Amino acid sequence: MRIILLGAPGAGKGTQAQFLMNTFGIPQISTGDMLRSAIKSGSELGKKAKQVMDAGQLVSDEIIIELVKERIAEPDCQNGFLLDGFPRTIPQADAMREHGIEVDHVLEFDVPDDVIVKRMSGRRVHPGSGRVYHVEHNPPQQEGKDDETGEELVIRPDDQEQTVRKRLAVYHEQTEPLVEYYQKLAQETDTEYHKIDGTKPVEQVSQELGSLLKQ
Repeated sequence: MRIILLGAPGAGKGTQAQFLMNTFGIPQISTGDMLRSAIKSGSELGKKAKQVMDAGQLVSDEIIIELVKERIAEPDCQNGFLLDGFPRTIPQADAMREHGIEVDHVLEFDVPDDVIVKRMSGRRVHPGSGRVYHVEHNPPQQEGKDDETGEELVIRPDDQEQTVRKRLAVYHEQTEPLVEYYQKLAQETDTEYHKIDGTKPVEQVSQELGSLLKQ
């Protein structure tokens, strides 16, 4: 059950990652978490990564791949793992294969840009408590006000339309080529590629994933 999640920011990967972790008992591997814990542990790789980050540079694919290899060798990954946010580019995907990191399922969450923009730019947050509302799907009782305190709700910078569209453009340019890459890989190897309609309700998507992966 070695899974890669693909899809634009806001396509619902995070929600379904939780579902898959709980259902199949596999850990989610996030490169950010791995970097933080490697640096904290003071390992050789951690020291290398820290030097690069302290210099304000991006950590190389080579270091990230080594971290992924170390992480998936840990006991909690025996039944599989879930990669979200990695690989992001074709060179990273190639490097994974060169290092013998095999994948069983690639799940692409397909959601049109306009739906994602609507989803994210409709979010409203109460800064004090972290309560999240949505102007369409989960509106507050009084527009722009928190239900419990009556305080003003805000739009997080990450949820502003301009920011969302920028992140989508980066996704289409850098990560979307992986869709074709993994579709091709699925034709040539045992890796299975599944395209999921991410516009469906959360429960329906979870159900679909559950039955796909239990086959």
